[in-house]
Amino acid sequence: MSAKSDIQQTPTFQASAKAYLDNTQLRRNIGHATHTIRDKRQEVVDEKPDWEALREAGNKIKQRTMRHLDRYLLQLEESVQRAGGTVHWARDAEEANRIIVDLVKQQQVEEVVKVKSITTDEIKLNKALAGEGIQALETDLAELIVQLAEDEPSHILVPAIHKNRAEIRELFKKKLNQKELSDRPEDLAEAARLYLRKKFLSAKVGISGGNFAVAESGTISVVESEGNGRMCTTLPETLITVMGIEKLIPTWRDFEVFMQLLPRSATAERMNPYNSFWTGVTEGDGPQEFHLVLLDNGRTNVLGDEVGRQTLNCIRCSACLNVCPVYERTGGHAYNSVYPGPIGAILTPQLKGLEDDGVASLPYASSLCGACYEVCPVKINIPEVLVHLRGKIVDKKMRGGGLKNKMDEEHIGMKLMARAFKKRSRYERAQKIARVGQGFFERDGTISKLPGQLSGWTAMRDLKPIPKQTFREWWKERDNDE
Repeated sequence: MSAKSDIQQTPTFQASAKAYLDNTQLRRNIGHATHTIRDKRQEVVDEKPDWEALREAGNKIKQRTMRHLDRYLLQLEESVQRAGGTVHWARDAEEANRIIVDLVKQQQVEEVVKVKSITTDEIKLNKALAGEGIQALETDLAELIVQLAEDEPSHILVPAIHKNRAEIRELFKKKLNQKELSDRPEDLAEAARLYLRKKFLSAKVGISGGNFAVAESGTISVVESEGNGRMCTTLPETLITVMGIEKLIPTWRDFEVFMQLLPRSATAERMNPYNSFWTGVTEGDGPQEFHLVLLDNGRTNVLGDEVGRQTLNCIRCSACLNVCPVYERTGGHAYNSVYPGPIGAILTPQLKGLEDDGVASLPYASSLCGACYEVCPVKINIPEVLVHLRGKIVDKKMRGGGLKNKMDEEHIGMKLMARAFKKRSRYERAQKIARVGQGFFERDGTISKLPGQLSGWTAMRDLKPIPKQTFREWWKERDNDE
């Protein structure tokens, strides 16, 4: 048995998407939510005459940070320690979970409260804690909904975007013992608030993510809209923040850019209602023990890829999901990753590697329409990275003999085209041959069906036939007439 067959393979995006495409209620829920968010986003973005300048500034700050990430990380460590916190370095998910579980066990608690940390979903922290008899309670409303439903997140910012109010009401009635409950948003929020308030007041350990960490001061920030993050980061005696190593910004002043870019791109707000900043430990105020876990988990490998490293610029706003026609129709679960949508299609394969066929299918979960690039607040060229990863996947298959005779029909065709394009005489000869050959496939002025692997081009579209006269031929004829 091969090593590859010993590893449990992730379902491919194409296979998973079929089931979700048949779920009309899910498509309706996601379509309504994404259209609403992106329409509101456009309104608040249009208010900023310097929006493109802000995007460019955000891009340049992140680029500079990634170029000097080693230096900024060491500066962050020093700043956090100077402020009374402790920094832990985790090479992978296993090491991160071991560090966090040990920290929680030292506090001798059986329950922790969590907020705003997709990074902990990446490393499957809740499962690791449960294995030690510790329950992790999600306090973000959407995350709580997903947890109570024993479901998986389907959106980076709105994890329960695939559920409507009626479904949430039934869930709360069952899980929160709410006998009488309407589906009005304020009533649903109140039910969750009453349930969570008791948990916050009794929690000894809080676990959070971090939107940004400031290298020069050691300040960590979480931006959110509910206030649960504020309670999670201030009420417990011990706070553990789990953060990818790319979430750095060099200086406090850089917030001037990102606190304008993030809320508008994420929640279509001018500013998030709750913006929490903390620096180490302050005696008598907030948690008296602070731990920052800095996670690599494949990020250093991404950093080494000149094209792919721009993926690490992501500030997790999810604007790309809200405009993606593929995500809108399939939802997030089809990606089989905690990072769905366009950003997930380039981040997950780089973090996990391309050995898994399911992971390797994600760069193909795109029409390459470019809408994601247009809305990205830090100008990540997602289509460029998608094409780059597709090339790496093909190269990997060729090196491993995964393609027939290391060359399938598509590659033979591409090599022949490259040869023809290198010389004008070959190109013109190829045009004449194609003009004659297309007669077998042309019907009523269109080519609607091609043979073999070429059929992929005509399965959903018709092709125009090659004209009877090329521009060069017309130009020669014109010169001769004169």
